[in-house]
Amino acid sequence: MKHQHVEQVFVTFIRANKERFYLLAYSYMKNEQDALDIVQDSIQKALQSLHTLKDEQQLKSWFYKIVVRTAIDFLRKNKRIQVMNDEQLEFLTPHQNDTYENMDLNEALESLPSTLREVIVLRYFEDLKIEDVAYILDVNINTVKSRIYKALKLLKIELTEKELT
Repeated sequence: MKHQHVEQVFVTFIRANKERFYLLAYSYMKNEQDALDIVQDSIQKALQSLHTLKDEQQLKSWFYKIVVRTAIDFLRKNKRIQVMNDEQLEFLTPHQNDTYENMDLNEALESLPSTLREVIVLRYFEDLKIEDVAYILDVNINTVKSRIYKALKLLKIELTEKELT
């Protein structure tokens, strides 16, 4: 009975957030089909290991970690680095006020090293707690905090320079 309940909660969670998972995967893959594959693979992996989820409250960070790991594993296996296409991302983004709307911000984010960009995306665009970001990326909380600080400092410099031109 309990497993059935957790499975139902998981299915509801996936249905309610599928666009966000796609955008997260797309931020790594930079390609529509690969991002869709990553989400599909992540859902499959999650269903197979749903019994390992200890607390329903951890579902969001648990699944985000699966998506991030699946994307990184795919990129490592294929040794691919993609160039971000802002127009594609803008086109594919559901119309939400807080997601990838500002092109200057988008360009500034893309200029960050991936380790800094991912903490900003997870913390501010996905609205995850610092503890959850640390869990997802498998780093300690102080590392996340220092990456956020460094990224925000770089973004401020980057955005300020763009404002002057």
